[in-house]
Amino acid sequence: MDVEVDEKGLTLADGEDRALDVLFDGRRIFSFWSGRDTRAAGIGRRRFLWPSALHRFLDGRTELQLVDHLTGHEEFRAVVRLGSSAEPIRVQDPQGNPLGLDKSMRLTRLFESRSEEHLAPLLDAVGTALAALEDAGVRPFLAYGTLLGAVREGHLIGHDSDADLAYVSRHDHPVDVIRESFELQRALRRQGFPISRYSGLAFKIIVKESDGSPRGLDVFGGFVRDGVLYLMGEVGAPFELSWIEPRSRVTLEGRDFPAPAVPARLLEAMYGPTWQVPDPAYKFETPQSTQRRLTGWFRGTRVGLDSKWSRVRAGTAAAQRTNVSGFARWVRAQEPDAACVVDIGCGDGRDTLWFARQGVEAWGLDYFPRSFRRAARRAAAQDMSASFDWMNLCELRSVLVTGALLARRPGPRVAMARHVLDASDPTGRDSLLRLARMVTGGAGRLYLQTQSVATPESRALGVRPIPPAAVEELVASRGGRVVARHDMDESMDASGGSGPGDGPGSSTLSRWVIAWNR
Repeated sequence: MDVEVDEKGLTLADGEDRALDVLFDGRRIFSFWSGRDTRAAGIGRRRFLWPSALHRFLDGRTELQLVDHLTGHEEFRAVVRLGSSAEPIRVQDPQGNPLGLDKSMRLTRLFESRSEEHLAPLLDAVGTALAALEDAGVRPFLAYGTLLGAVREGHLIGHDSDADLAYVSRHDHPVDVIRESFELQRALRRQGFPISRYSGLAFKIIVKESDGSPRGLDVFGGFVRDGVLYLMGEVGAPFELSWIEPRSRVTLEGRDFPAPAVPARLLEAMYGPTWQVPDPAYKFETPQSTQRRLTGWFRGTRVGLDSKWSRVRAGTAAAQRTNVSGFARWVRAQEPDAACVVDIGCGDGRDTLWFARQGVEAWGLDYFPRSFRRAARRAAAQDMSASFDWMNLCELRSVLVTGALLARRPGPRVAMARHVLDASDPTGRDSLLRLARMVTGGAGRLYLQTQSVATPESRALGVRPIPPAAVEELVASRGGRVVARHDMDESMDASGGSGPGDGPGSSTLSRWVIAWNR
């Protein structure tokens, strides 16, 4: 195979799409599909960029191999040097344990790098978790990659990194299934197991391995309704209960574990008809209809929490700034008589606290509570008129409940949102305007700040410029109108400026005043 290697990635000849293993000095680090995971790079060439999780390791030399995962045929081998170091590239943790990328390109310790001695505590934990779930009232079994490895090979899949369990509820209505899941959680906690919940029908059970270290095992709930099996987090397929019960047994690493009555049927629902073909770079392609249904029923409160914006918030939550934004000062100047200000997407809460210090009842809303935790403690300690609450613009129930509660606060009420419209998807944008109209009672105003021109700072935060015409069209679709628009330079907001910019040539931000048609 004709391959070029540089510090940014690989360039290879176009051809049949196939799974390729990438080896450094004889050890597999990750796999990718030569067509699906690459982009065109000229005539007859494809480009694959190094995964971001590997960047910190790619400084040194290594013998690089590309191997066809199915045939084992070596397609390419060469000693390459990346970066400035002449030392061997070692992808490992601080303790020297080998690391690799799983199918989601997450850096972790893969099963293929663990010995039987290291796998024993995991298998003990699986047995413990299955017994605990059984005692709590459900009939669990191995699922996803754990079941796949047991059925296909009798072993844990080498390119996998965790163990998955599942159960199918005796109920067939989402509400009853959710209630059962929380009852199950309480029963497990009474047994002494810590639980971390993902959604209304999935959680992680923390089991101590034999060496005392904690092991998190994912537990996915499911149910059959109208002849369809819905199983968190990827399955929505025609199914018969007789394919689940009575349970069968499978052997995994020499140990006996429960499985569905017909494991092949569940594996086909999970991975499709080619489930028997190994694919170390497999990607779930769940139909949108199934995603929407599972999200609406069970995971609504988590929508958006895996976005780039939330990861940026997680990394910067501790670096809270105390200076108020120029946008907040501008809103205050426009609304000197406001009795209540609702800061949608309040982030670290500094603007919310500033309004409270001005004698205004202030509410800070955000879907990432860690961001405003410090501000909330400060408000409580100083008995300030500032309140903070979780709210998710991507989840309609959250929007409606929050809007209904705030609509009862004394007025006049004002809503404000700084770089929320341009950091949201279409659902979030529509919900922002819906919430603002509810909060203001249709009589108050919404103040927005949006990015009109991309900058390095906005790209880093995941903020996408939104054309003024698109803002106006969106506002009109929600029964509102643009009262005023001010264009300004980004530096003015950073320095606390509160007025318009010097003209279109220097404008990177737009400030909007939105009112509602009566």
